[in-house]
Amino acid sequence: MSGQRNSNIKHSKSGSTMNKIEFAIFGAIIIYIIVLVISYAKSDPVKGYEIQMGSLSVSKTYTGIAIRQEEKINASSTGYINYYVREGERVSTRDSVFVIDESNKLSAILDAGTSGENTYTDDELYDLKADIIQYDRTFSPNNFKSVYDFKYEVEGDVIKLANLSMSANLESLKNSNQGGLISLYSTGKTGYIVYSTDGFEDLKPEDITAETFDQTKYEKVRTNSNDLVEKGNVIGKIITSENWSLVIPVDTDRSKELEEAEYVKVKFIKTQATSWAKVNILHLGDGDYAELIFNNSCVSYCTERFIDIELVVDDTVGLKIPNSAIVEKEFFIIPAEYMSKGGSSGNYGVSKEFFDENGNVIYKFVETTVYNSDENEFYVDNTSLSVGDYICKPDSGDKMAVSKSGKLIGVYNMNKGYADFKQITILSQNEEYAIVSSNTKYGLTVYDRIVLDASSVNNDDFIYK
Repeated sequence: MSGQRNSNIKHSKSGSTMNKIEFAIFGAIIIYIIVLVISYAKSDPVKGYEIQMGSLSVSKTYTGIAIRQEEKINASSTGYINYYVREGERVSTRDSVFVIDESNKLSAILDAGTSGENTYTDDELYDLKADIIQYDRTFSPNNFKSVYDFKYEVEGDVIKLANLSMSANLESLKNSNQGGLISLYSTGKTGYIVYSTDGFEDLKPEDITAETFDQTKYEKVRTNSNDLVEKGNVIGKIITSENWSLVIPVDTDRSKELEEAEYVKVKFIKTQATSWAKVNILHLGDGDYAELIFNNSCVSYCTERFIDIELVVDDTVGLKIPNSAIVEKEFFIIPAEYMSKGGSSGNYGVSKEFFDENGNVIYKFVETTVYNSDENEFYVDNTSLSVGDYICKPDSGDKMAVSKSGKLIGVYNMNKGYADFKQITILSQNEEYAIVSSNTKYGLTVYDRIVLDASSVNNDDFIYK
């Protein structure tokens, strides 16, 4: 009986000890979980960025001064002027451009509406509608002078639509005793007609200074229909060549860049149209200027002296990533003949030298992560190798010490839940983003998620999503 009781007491103590151990283990697990939760709560989640295809237009807005072949037109007699063609139209040497009416009878007839109704073609009405739509699309309260430009454009459209009425009234007046007081004039030149002048008609690119760009001092003088003009007065100008240029101020770096490029893509802000220009760099007394030479589009901007543009110097397409995601990492460079595939996964690695417990040299296959390679060399991660480690060439007794290192530019891929370095090749870059090659051997593909701030993690870190 006594022995039985002792046996039971011993069993009870053993069970109590086991329970304490179990509680201790369980408690340690609970504490570990609590620590992880607190650690996660205090840590900032790593922000990711999903890669998309995109382009990087490295552009800057400039205001250019238009240089053209312009000749002033003078009134041939005194009287009231009425224009026969709309501003910006191309005229030939014999085309009638304006009428000077010494008696002002023609204007009175037109204003009174005695010429009757006219029908207009769809093309004629389309020009008027196009000017109205363009004005509505580009109007800005900060540039109120555009209201007057629009007014003159509409007047030009109306002049074009009224040509038939004017022709009929001219014939009527010519047949009356007032006919000798009305004269039709041509420019004697072929080109685009403009009914304003600004004193820059004889401006040459080499005459440009910083003061030339001061628009507060700029004045455009316009002669409108039914204005009284005197013989010899300047009433407009004709642009005699389709070739023209824009001169813009540029800094030294952009000057060198444009001079090397020779040609540059130009976007016109007002119309959003683009055109290629030949570049001529002018090194003048107060700085560098770029002359952008065009052989088309003159008619679209023939009434403007100051034209806002963008220089699109790069529109490379590729994977678009933020600069904050880019990091520089150091790797070992291993000759290609020392690399082989092995291990359970069949990945690349090296045969690394070890010593057994007896001091004998043995070689074991060590898997390495490859980040870039070519025919001669492999860039491998430095986590499984150290400087001075010896590696053996497969199927050979040759060996070498690991020593050569290099740096790669890349980002941390987070698709697998940890920071996985991926090498990138930058094609183009500005202050915020870079365009990198897509579908490279060890690189990135579209829709990959990368760490937005590369400085917030290290390679192989667990990513808190």
